[in-house]
Amino acid sequence: MSYDNLDITKLHDQLQSGKITAAALTAQTFADIKRVDPEIDAFLTLNEAAAKKAAAAQDNAGIAADKPFAGVPVGIKDNIVTKGLKTTAASKILNNFVPVYDATVVEKLQTAGAIIAGKLNLDEFAMGSSTENSAFKTTKNAWDQTKVPGGSSGGSAAAVASGQLPMALGTDTGGSIRQPAAFNGIVGLKPTYGRVSRWGVIAFASSLDVVGSLTHTVRDAALTLNVIAGHDEKDATTADLAVPDYTAKLGQSIHGMKIALPEEYLGEGVDPAVAEQIKQAAEQFRALGATVETVSLPHTKYAVPAYYIIASSEASSNLQRFDGIRYGFRAKDVKNLEDVYVRSRSEGFGPEVKRRIMLGTFSLSAGFYDAYFKKAAQLRTLIAQDFDKVFEDYDFIIGPTTPTTAFKIGAKVTDPLTMYMNDILTIPVNLAGLPALSIPAGLVDGMPVGLQLIGKQFDEQTLLQAADAFESATGYQDAIPGGANE
Repeated sequence: MSYDNLDITKLHDQLQSGKITAAALTAQTFADIKRVDPEIDAFLTLNEAAAKKAAAAQDNAGIAADKPFAGVPVGIKDNIVTKGLKTTAASKILNNFVPVYDATVVEKLQTAGAIIAGKLNLDEFAMGSSTENSAFKTTKNAWDQTKVPGGSSGGSAAAVASGQLPMALGTDTGGSIRQPAAFNGIVGLKPTYGRVSRWGVIAFASSLDVVGSLTHTVRDAALTLNVIAGHDEKDATTADLAVPDYTAKLGQSIHGMKIALPEEYLGEGVDPAVAEQIKQAAEQFRALGATVETVSLPHTKYAVPAYYIIASSEASSNLQRFDGIRYGFRAKDVKNLEDVYVRSRSEGFGPEVKRRIMLGTFSLSAGFYDAYFKKAAQLRTLIAQDFDKVFEDYDFIIGPTTPTTAFKIGAKVTDPLTMYMNDILTIPVNLAGLPALSIPAGLVDGMPVGLQLIGKQFDEQTLLQAADAFESATGYQDAIPGGANE
């Protein structure tokens, strides 16, 4: 029996009732991975022996009713550290790194009963939009293996969409959960900055990085956020706020809600067929009793340059620790200390990571800080103020997650600027620190289109309520990639 089309709630119910065992579910999960993943290439490291041992222990102890993930296998993006399980950030420089502790989000999932199935591919150090920048392999889209799965959480998205896992963790710095969710026709949730601990997440851009989930349904996203959200004394950027039950408003009416649709999100650069799907989604929300009105977010056009200056500047600082001295890859036959630094980093980092380190170092250098980084920071404030103004009158914002559907592998990898523009609709959310999620909104030429919902800070409940209402009305969550689960 295959369980790949069951959501977390159904799996937990069957585990609790004894219809299936954690051991059987885990064994079937690895059988599915070995059958499906050779075509998808989502996994970097499997945790099979430890996962089967953990599943057997849960069966012996009894599946806990109050642990929503009890006995459920999940995946972890490989820039989130896992004790005793190799964590590479898809980089040669961390090829053999085995952490001695778990990230807070991993600890929380395991406390909730989750079984860690393995680590998932990404763009190196989460820098990319296609998972073509991994040092080890290129992950394929679950719907069409000639196309990219998106990035940087492409491995996480493709593993869920292809039926290998019910949930996987990802990270989102400029759209790295929502964009691959859109490309693979699943749900991708990026919480408010500070809602989820970053302790144990290998940093890309510390003021932008957020841990979130990729799931089949909105309810599964809410269940995951219930588990991973909350203040962490080991991460000073987490908000000291109570964690609500994110499933509490699911199923409730959205009648009377006011929704904003920015004109910039349907303008130049957005595929007309994608825009049409979003307009149809707006009509669906109207049919559910909400009001949808056009608004303007005038500084959206500056989001991409501002983001790449800020993110690259933070990356150039964060990646200084990978120097060939303390841990990770070290070049051979070096002649002196400078040789260790230069050659280890030159050989250990891939071209996209080097590109961003150089851009960030330049932006922070004397004589250029005011011209670049300071202006980018000022634009970040203006972008946040645009959102604040809209939220004075509206409950949330909708628009396409990406300007197009998934593109062919290799089509944009040699053109960084074109690749960067693929994130123009997701990046503003990270700059403003807002919550957002992508949900399926139909198909264009047989490929999924993502609908992005953007909310007020720490108001994930409203987003999940609205997304659940849309999902229930359309049934798009039931779409299965052609051939991926056969």
